[in-house]
Amino acid sequence: MSSTPNKELMANGMWHNNPAIVQLLGLCPLLAVSATVTNALGLGIATTLVLVGSNLIVSLIREWVPNEVRIPIFVMIIAALVTCVQLLMNAYTYGLFLSLGIFIPLIVTNCIIIGRAESFASKNAPMPAVIDGLWMGLGMTSVLVVLGAGREILGNGTLFDGADRLLGDWASVLRIEVFSTENNFLLAMLPPGAFIGVGFLIALKNIIDKKQAERTQTAEKKPEIERVRITSAN
Repeated sequence: MSSTPNKELMANGMWHNNPAIVQLLGLCPLLAVSATVTNALGLGIATTLVLVGSNLIVSLIREWVPNEVRIPIFVMIIAALVTCVQLLMNAYTYGLFLSLGIFIPLIVTNCIIIGRAESFASKNAPMPAVIDGLWMGLGMTSVLVVLGAGREILGNGTLFDGADRLLGDWASVLRIEVFSTENNFLLAMLPPGAFIGVGFLIALKNIIDKKQAERTQTAEKKPEIERVRITSAN
């Protein structure tokens, strides 16, 4: 199969076929851990690493995997990579590891990863498979971060709270207090608030797509040229 152009892979992962707001995959971690930017960014990076690694390995072994057992083999590859990521987070970002909890091993069951392995990586060369995994992961991460930022600001009035759990002690200076409040907006911090936030993001994307489609149609319409007949007077 011929490789898909890099720009098309980027556009698919980040916008046209975004796994979170178009395919609506991986909604459990999206809704559960996006209460803060730090948690969202941590899970997004972990998912992206697993996506890139699984796409690469699946693409490399695609010609030797029997069609009948391909899904169990893909799951075993993903599980091995998730275990490696989990051990790395346990060693270097222990606070974030505790915060994310069960949602790190649950990356194994993330429909985005197994879906890209089956639909793209198993049918394409290693380089396009890696690029596809990268942009799909970044597309998921971008939605996580935007949703996490909105929920954290509305719920706690802060931004990048707990960044030191992901980036180290120096990152504590990244914490921004947008406004101070004694009573937190609890709805924004709960899963129903995440559902509402995802709905707004989907609606915003649909509005932007509609505006772009209208502009494209307007640009494609050619102005009609009126023909004027000039007659000379005798």
